[in-house]
Amino acid sequence: MSNSVYKINKGINQSIEFKGLKAQYIWYLGGGVVGLLILYSVMYIIGLPTVVCLILIGGCGTLLVMKIYKMSHKYGEHGLMKALARKQVPKVVKCNSRNVFQAFGKERKK
Repeated sequence: MSNSVYKINKGINQSIEFKGLKAQYIWYLGGGVVGLLILYSVMYIIGLPTVVCLILIGGCGTLLVMKIYKMSHKYGEHGLMKALARKQVPKVVKCNSRNVFQAFGKERKK
């Protein structure tokens, strides 16, 4: 019998990475490519020349890949979600009347 050598998987509990893209950015790129495929088919069915369709889709595809790689390197795995959540937090909370505080006081007294 011959000895077989097994490789140990040392990537346990790490996020998925494909050619530098991390986590959800792989899905964003896949969705963008599907969108470009649909756009190409619509333009082809409308009757635009094939060369025009290919040039337009090639340019949009290049911009898509560059933008997604830039976001992946800038934000990382969870940074985009954190940046979007940070935009949802209000900068200030204004209260122009004291009715809010008086309502809490009335509930306490009961």
